Amino acid sequence: MNHQRHAQGEQPDRPGEEPVRPWWRRWWVVGLAGATGLALIAVGTVVTPAGETIRRALPAVGAPGTPVGGPSADDHRDESSSEADQSGGVSGDAGKGDEERREGRPVGCDPDRLIAEIAQANAGGGAVLDLAEGCTYLLTADLGGAGLPAITTPITLTGGRNTTIERAAAVDQFRILAVHAGGQLTLNGLTITGGHAADGGGGILVETGGALTVNHSAVTRNIADILGGGIANSGTTRVRHSSVERNIGNQRGGGIFSAGPLEIVQSHVGGNTADLGGGIFASDSSVTVKGGSIADNWAQSVGGLFVSGGIGTVTGTRITGNLTHSDGGGARVGLGGQLTLRWVRLTGNTALSGLGGGLFVEGDIGGGSYVVIEDSIIKDNTAMAAAGGGIFNMGQTVIRRARILGNRADRGGGIHNSGTVSLAATKVVDNLAVTDGGGVLNDGGTVDLNTATGTIVIKNRPNNCVNVVGCAG
Repeated sequence: MNHQRHAQGEQPDRPGEEPVRPWWRRWWVVGLAGATGLALIAVGTVVTPAGETIRRALPAVGAPGTPVGGPSADDHRDESSSEADQSGGVSGDAGKGDEERREGRPVGCDPDRLIAEIAQANAGGGAVLDLAEGCTYLLTADLGGAGLPAITTPITLTGGRNTTIERAAAVDQFRILAVHAGGQLTLNGLTITGGHAADGGGGILVETGGALTVNHSAVTRNIADILGGGIANSGTTRVRHSSVERNIGNQRGGGIFSAGPLEIVQSHVGGNTADLGGGIFASDSSVTVKGGSIADNWAQSVGGLFVSGGIGTVTGTRITGNLTHSDGGGARVGLGGQLTLRWVRLTGNTALSGLGGGLFVEGDIGGGSYVVIEDSIIKDNTAMAAAGGGIFNMGQTVIRRARILGNRADRGGGIHNSGTVSLAATKVVDNLAVTDGGGVLNDGGTVDLNTATGTIVIKNRPNNCVNVVGCAG
């Protein structure tokens, strides 16, 4: 039977500016769904395992995330310009939606049929399966830890308007999908919801040697008792123009736990919950985030993004409104990890009783952690009960062409440092400390302001600096 999908919460924002049109924008044409609930349509090209090219209209779930964009944090342009404006017009494929197309194998609105088709695709070396529009495939049986057969070959599942795969509420707990070694799963225009795993990957589990690509889809309201409420990745995962929201990972990674390469493009990771790493927990792996947002996640420690021992690069992304009881409201890097933030807005994050309302950089553990911040804004973050409203640094942090504004803490409203911090062409303005060090408080570390580059520390309360050479108190 058919079920209309219920509201999924906040949708991803629009795509941001790109210096060069990447490959995916040459064949995806994305429309914007307004408040009226109009569907988003993209025209795509899919290649089957046999190499046959097929064309079909792919409905998209939500509008992708809005990055900061622009070359400088001083750029306060209106970020609401459309993708057509940014790319010089939409693709010529936009008007081809009504043309005759060759499609994948249709799967009627029947969960047993979907199970049988996936099993047949695994046995036959892969397939492209077209799921029914307006259908909820309601799963009731645990097939080895998941509601659908484990993916072991290249399989594409393509949905339509309001196509959902969901675990029935009154049945045993299991995740929705698992990708085993050799499996390559692509999801287009689907909602994955209701999964509950006793270990990792409440919605989707990607094992070592497996690969997952999520396009124009939503992974929402799934639970994992240990790792990765929405997605647990030990293989390779790409999330593009999608949302991962309102998932729970009881230990690590409310939205996504990743121990393998992870790429997130123009997507929204929001409203997820965990003990450690509410939005994303990346462990000893690489994580790349381009555009979109990591917003409104919650955790006992590290509300938004935690890069633990790996290498993270975040470009043109909003990290905002994340909350933690302990350290690292917006982001944290530790265990010798490396994090680069470019054209990022790190704003409105809170550490209720810990350190680093915006960003926490660990120190000696694993040899120290490293952060580079360029062309970014760190604003209105809070650590009122402790130190480092904007940044709490114990490692090595380099800041270039950034603005650190309006952050608040008990000590070190803008920056609290006990490691090494270098600032160039950076403004530290209007930050507040209750006790001391409104702008920059140096606690046994090294701060290099590089004032010759234009760095200024002014209008902070109750003072601009403590123990910082070249800074007027």
